[in-house]
Amino acid sequence: METENHTTVTEFIILGLTDNPTLCAIFFVVFLAVYIVTIMGNISIIILIRSSPQLHTPMYLFLSHLAFVDIGYSTSVTPIMLMSFLRERTTIPVCIAQLGSDVTFGTTECFLLAAMAYDRYVAIYCPLLIHLNVPRVCFLLLGASYLGGCMNASSFTGCLMNLSFCGPNKINHFFCDPFPLLKLSCGHVYIAEISPAISSGSVLVSTLFTIIVSYIYILHSILNMHSTEGRNKAFSTCTSHLTAITLFYGTVMFVYMMPKSSYSADQVKVASVIYTVVIPMLNPLIYSLRNKEVKEAMRKLMARKHFSELNKR
Repeated sequence: METENHTTVTEFIILGLTDNPTLCAIFFVVFLAVYIVTIMGNISIIILIRSSPQLHTPMYLFLSHLAFVDIGYSTSVTPIMLMSFLRERTTIPVCIAQLGSDVTFGTTECFLLAAMAYDRYVAIYCPLLIHLNVPRVCFLLLGASYLGGCMNASSFTGCLMNLSFCGPNKINHFFCDPFPLLKLSCGHVYIAEISPAISSGSVLVSTLFTIIVSYIYILHSILNMHSTEGRNKAFSTCTSHLTAITLFYGTVMFVYMMPKSSYSADQVKVASVIYTVVIPMLNPLIYSLRNKEVKEAMRKLMARKHFSELNKR
């Protein structure tokens, strides 16, 4: 396509969730509160795990990194959304950089959820293996998770950086999502569509397959347990993880795996709000409210702080 008569686009305008001034004011307050709770909740989880020796296990190591990723994931999206509520036109000069950050943290979360499922499988189905090379295996899984996130993000940003944008620059979303961006390109987008789709599809399928297989073995092991207390404890530790997986994968697959003709742009925005903004806030609650070990560690940490304050007096 000839582009000499077009102006090259270097900045993009985010249209946001709504253009209604009243709704913008309400949404700004609501999502600002959600963002603050997200940051405080996830930082609290990280501090609690680092400060509690009884939580220095593979499961909580992965959970602390999940909390870190959730902070990054929410921060890569929510501030831009908040800006769109305050301004009629929110301009983003570094749209592809924001997209890369979003994909990096989102993909890393997929790998971490799969690693956590594998850790539960080892702890419940093969408990004798959990003491063999635990630190090495954990750090390998963590390294692979972050590396996988960076590699998937590079497939998105690499393809989009090779595209030319010379037409409209308004993105009908509350952040720089790849599909609205592709619609604005004035060049050939086949490679830019197929390469990220293959990369993301591979991530979703491989991590979801790992999770499903792990939980099939876990369920088989739980059903064969003779102790009711052991069965209840195993179910308790797995329920939180399954809740987080269902929420995250359900919304992500709705957005990226369903046929585009089957839903509207507004439905995509709602689903995107859930997995980029709401779930990072819910994860600390999901993993703490239903977890006796976390609640016990929190009680001991508060008791230590109270005791140290009394000694200072």
